[in-house]
Amino acid sequence: MDMQQLITLFTTFTGKANPTLEALPSSGSNRKYFRLKKDDLSLIGVHGESREENRAFIALSRHFHKQRLNAPQVLAVSDDDMFYIQQDLGDEILFDAIKGGRLTGVFSHEEKALLHKTIAMLADFQVKGAEKLDFNVCHPLPEFNQRSVYWDLNYFKYNFLKTTGMDFQEDQLENDFEKLAENLLQDQSEAFMYRDFQSRNVMLVDGNPWFIDFQGGRKGPVYYDVASFLWQAKANFPDELRNELIHTYIESLKKYQHVDESGFLKQLRQFVLFRTLQVLGAYGFRGYFEKKPHFIQSVPFALNNLRDLLKEGFEEYPYLSGLLREMTELKQFADSRKRELEVRIYSFAYKKGIPDDTSGNGGGYVFDCRAINNPGKYERYNNVTGLDEPVIQFLEEDGEMLEFLDSIYPLVDRHVKRYKDRGFTDLMISFGCTGGQHRSVYAAQKTAEHISRKFGIKVSLVHREQNLEQVFRD
Repeated sequence: MDMQQLITLFTTFTGKANPTLEALPSSGSNRKYFRLKKDDLSLIGVHGESREENRAFIALSRHFHKQRLNAPQVLAVSDDDMFYIQQDLGDEILFDAIKGGRLTGVFSHEEKALLHKTIAMLADFQVKGAEKLDFNVCHPLPEFNQRSVYWDLNYFKYNFLKTTGMDFQEDQLENDFEKLAENLLQDQSEAFMYRDFQSRNVMLVDGNPWFIDFQGGRKGPVYYDVASFLWQAKANFPDELRNELIHTYIESLKKYQHVDESGFLKQLRQFVLFRTLQVLGAYGFRGYFEKKPHFIQSVPFALNNLRDLLKEGFEEYPYLSGLLREMTELKQFADSRKRELEVRIYSFAYKKGIPDDTSGNGGGYVFDCRAINNPGKYERYNNVTGLDEPVIQFLEEDGEMLEFLDSIYPLVDRHVKRYKDRGFTDLMISFGCTGGQHRSVYAAQKTAEHISRKFGIKVSLVHREQNLEQVFRD
């Protein structure tokens, strides 16, 4: 039935009969997509199960086309509004185009350029998309209001929080929900709020972003879409890149209105919290209730975003903050915890062999300190190590050791930064000398202190021959 309706629409619109019809993979929605082709003409056919949602998409698409925005044009619609055909934008989506960056945390120049182009165009879409738009065409609500905030907060409460089995005081939680709703609604905005703005909903046509799946859009604050895009669960944007993209967005928005940057960032943080809760609610519903594994697999990413967000805390929502912290630490989510990089540093004696790498990653850097002037030649240093003042003084006075370390630090720093960016969890650095007592001990100690101070990550230091261990934490 789906196919015949779409074939009829295609034929009536194009004058070409008997097109080939290929079913396309659907996303999280209940809409079905087909590619209809005849000769050199290709269009997309859609069967949507919700008439109201279809009407919203069709009306918004036609409006955006008038506004000359990059959105697919709806070309023909069935009498009952349950089927329509639209422009074919191809198969390339931004989500796939940035796959390398998403998987490693290190984004190429090309990937970054696409992201900057997309986020800059978002501001155009929000502002120009709202001009002359009758928001009454939006479904299920014409604007982001208290009711829509509570729908999403309750979505989180019932579809995710309650599935954890946690005990919580519903009245105290509702008090903080009220405060959060009040903060989210303090900025009245005339913008078009896309609502599900993420890289799966951005198509690339000749390298340019085109926006799809905006049928849930409505009038609302611009922050929501920025939060959706930059804190998308699987986006894996490093903080530095995320901050650059926020700056690009603000500069684009400034074409249309004055922006107080510090106020913008403060309000954006409220929406990141709200969006993260909404997303967890959606994952809970789609994953736990509809049994769709794709959504269950995304839960750990959203929880990691939430953990990062809670590091600074939300003093204005004391009960909610405490509850969320407790929730992210639950045993069933232990495997979802993002493991941070740990650098393990050893000093050792070559005559006893290079230390084993317990992580199984092959041992990392091994630096040989034996070319440096050796305090061990002198009897007075027999009973002291590279941690003791006489040896420290000896090694620092002629400058040889300091020069040696100055050449190592830049190399190691680049490595640590790269490992952090790529989400790796283990790096080993070993310093060896003849007896593992003076030069290697000094070099390992200073390097551990340097890395801890510079990067604020966990550094485990082992002076093997002294059986000494020390842990540096941020």
